[in-house]
Amino acid sequence: MHNIPLISIVIPVLNEEKYIVSCLDSILDSDYSNKRLEIFVVDGMSDDNTIKIVQEYQSKYSFIYLLKNRQKHTPIGMNLGIKISHGEFVFILSAHAKYGIKYFTKLVENIQTLKADCVGGVLLTDVKNINKKSSSIKEVLMHKFGVGNAIFRTGCSELIEVDTVAFGCYRKRAFDTYGVFDEKLIRNQDIELNKRIINKGGKIYLIPEVECTYYARENFTDLAKNQYQNGFWNILTAYYTKTLNSLSLRHFIPLIFVLSLLIPISTSFFFPEILWLGGLSLVSYLSLVIIISLRLKTSANSIIYLIGSFLTLHFSYGIGSLVGIFTVIKKMIKGD
Repeated sequence: MHNIPLISIVIPVLNEEKYIVSCLDSILDSDYSNKRLEIFVVDGMSDDNTIKIVQEYQSKYSFIYLLKNRQKHTPIGMNLGIKISHGEFVFILSAHAKYGIKYFTKLVENIQTLKADCVGGVLLTDVKNINKKSSSIKEVLMHKFGVGNAIFRTGCSELIEVDTVAFGCYRKRAFDTYGVFDEKLIRNQDIELNKRIINKGGKIYLIPEVECTYYARENFTDLAKNQYQNGFWNILTAYYTKTLNSLSLRHFIPLIFVLSLLIPISTSFFFPEILWLGGLSLVSYLSLVIIISLRLKTSANSIIYLIGSFLTLHFSYGIGSLVGIFTVIKKMIKGD
């Protein structure tokens, strides 16, 4: 039994009563020995039933621990768990996901074989409540036109070295070598850490046969809020880290698209001839959205909802980035 490495699982949570049960059950049902794992649920002061649910699990399993993250921010919760963990390998997971039966075994095997700093699996997207709208959002979040070239989302056929993974398995000593999660970053803290590892010569691999299922937002309002924050924090991430190395081109495409519309409109009073550039950008985009939506159409989704999902995702993300730029300018003027 002692030949099996001890692993530590850190799960930051905030009001996850709808998802925490399936998350914890998937961990407990995995083929990794319960005697060789410890689970730290780090709660950001939830005001729903999350704490109660976790306490019920604690009464049954002595290796589940509930920590309080009074500052609420996700990276702070992650670092709290890492600090007190004892495992040779540390998994940073999301309560919004469930994990395959071999998720932990396969990632531990691969991180040792590859002598990697971090490994991760393919992220499958699903929804809890299935209807035409939620199924349409799910399709868009799995498509390259929706999420770009994020291989951990779109998948691959063979083991590949990558710049980031979702819900990865890290060597504990990697946090000593490369540092922990940047606590200034409300979003993108995992992407930034992974890019830091890569930029300093570390290795991260995507293991194609390892899968977990992430539960997406199920309506346009929640999707817009989530993507707006993603876009906003792309800009703040670049500002706080003082580099663009922690992000990829795909993170800025929605911003470029939104600017391709706003700049011609805002300057058309002085240069009327430039307005056609904005029109060309919009027509080209809408044509692509309609063509892709037609290809994705099935009996389970809706062409209208597919188009709406693409529009919601891209515009909210791009606008979030634009607001992020103005926020950074304000901070620079103030000297923050």
